[in-house]
Amino acid sequence: MFLHRKKPWQLPESAVTPESVYLNRRQFLRGAASVGIASGLIGAHSPAFGKSLDSHQHPLTAESEVNSYVNFYEFGSHKGVADIAQAMTTSPWKVMIKGMVAEEKLLDLDDIRALMPLEERITMHRCVEAWGFVAPWQGFPLKALIEHVQPTSEARYVEFTTLLDEETMPGLAQDWYPWPYTEGLSIEEAQNDLAFMATGLYGKDLKPQNGAPLRLVLPWKYGFKSIKSIVAIRFTDQQPKSFWQKIAGDEYGFWANVNPEIPHKRWSQASHRMLGTEERVPTEIFNGYAEWVSDLYPNYVSNDRSLFF
Repeated sequence: MFLHRKKPWQLPESAVTPESVYLNRRQFLRGAASVGIASGLIGAHSPAFGKSLDSHQHPLTAESEVNSYVNFYEFGSHKGVADIAQAMTTSPWKVMIKGMVAEEKLLDLDDIRALMPLEERITMHRCVEAWGFVAPWQGFPLKALIEHVQPTSEARYVEFTTLLDEETMPGLAQDWYPWPYTEGLSIEEAQNDLAFMATGLYGKDLKPQNGAPLRLVLPWKYGFKSIKSIVAIRFTDQQPKSFWQKIAGDEYGFWANVNPEIPHKRWSQASHRMLGTEERVPTEIFNGYAEWVSDLYPNYVSNDRSLFF
């Protein structure tokens, strides 16, 4: 049977999903059932996981746009890395769990997926470069994985690390960057319902340029926090210093929560353009997810730069 996971921010698939994507999703669910994992997936007719789009009511962004306009610096510091990224091997894939956990272990991604409550979520993505899209992700809540690996009570932060593969990632030759790419969250952020580990997109397995086979999706934060192609997860009592924080911490800080009132040093964050339509829309505090994440930052004020960079 399919599990229905109705959340306050859910909206009907019919509100955002074109028929072609819906049919792709039905095919994805049938495929999942055939390999014995469908019991953890949202049913084909149930609401998808998504935010209230308020007055914007943005349609789902075209799959071709999301697959072709990406940042993945390991393959190059430009948007057209999709073709280059196809050389990356994404199966088999293992993830190292280490640090302050009950037991350090190397987990196979297929085993992780078999254990996790798989579902679909339609959410808004907001890049720090002031562009965005709406897409349907498939995967599982990060907090479910955290519960499985059992961090110790001393663990206050979670650090994630991206694959390093010099044979398929030409961007690694840019040795002025502090490879490997790392990102981090507080343990409270990581356990929030919105923190999501994606393995699929548009009803299909993630493509390499989108972070295959496992990436974070953090819709209330700028996109660079949603680290791709994860190979290690470390639990620690010290706040980790992430990739972009090492490069320019005053522009790309640890928290990186979306805030239209705090500009980047070189451009405004008050609005952003939607991929595909090029529509310019107002940006919302926490990217519109304040109702579900603002309690993570009980003392924040909208112009407090420390929580947004």
